[in-house]
Amino acid sequence: MNRICISAALGALLSTAAGSCSGAAQRKPPVPEKVTEKLEPYQCGTIERLHTLGGVFLASQPKSEDFEKAKDGGVKTVVDLRKRDEDRKFDEEKTLKDLGIEYINVPFGGPAELTDEVFDSVRKLLNDSSKRPLLLHCASANRVGAVWLAHRVLDGGLDYDAAAAEARTVGLKAPPLEDKAKDYIQRHRK
Repeated sequence: MNRICISAALGALLSTAAGSCSGAAQRKPPVPEKVTEKLEPYQCGTIERLHTLGGVFLASQPKSEDFEKAKDGGVKTVVDLRKRDEDRKFDEEKTLKDLGIEYINVPFGGPAELTDEVFDSVRKLLNDSSKRPLLLHCASANRVGAVWLAHRVLDGGLDYDAAAAEARTVGLKAPPLEDKAKDYIQRHRK
């Protein structure tokens, strides 16, 4: 019987049900625990890139069955950064609606579409504790890394270099996306 690790020991928010996972440790079905205080990687289901911090899960594109496991693990909200015309091989919005998971689409395809409004919307969602546990994804986690960078500097109090290192760990690999995040950060610092 498979068990998915939405989050595990060392301060994980939830344990999981239904998938073989590796993280710091494996746990039984969902049990609220304290929130992770540092970014931690996880290998669960078929999600190629998956990291967690503070009740937020940062991912590449999950498959339909991964969302079923996420539901079992307690995920309440999925924020999809992909444009609607990107092929997911299934209807993600319908899948999540059928599972009772809130689906929010904040789409952008590249640097030209990574606007202040996208950053503002994603930051608002990441800062809303009522949406957690929350899974934020795009196709490869490249876009996730870009919005995560802005969030971690402006809302998490990290210095730019530490936040950029986290963003790259999560999946940020496109310098133009990082440049957009850096520009947004510089214009929105208090």
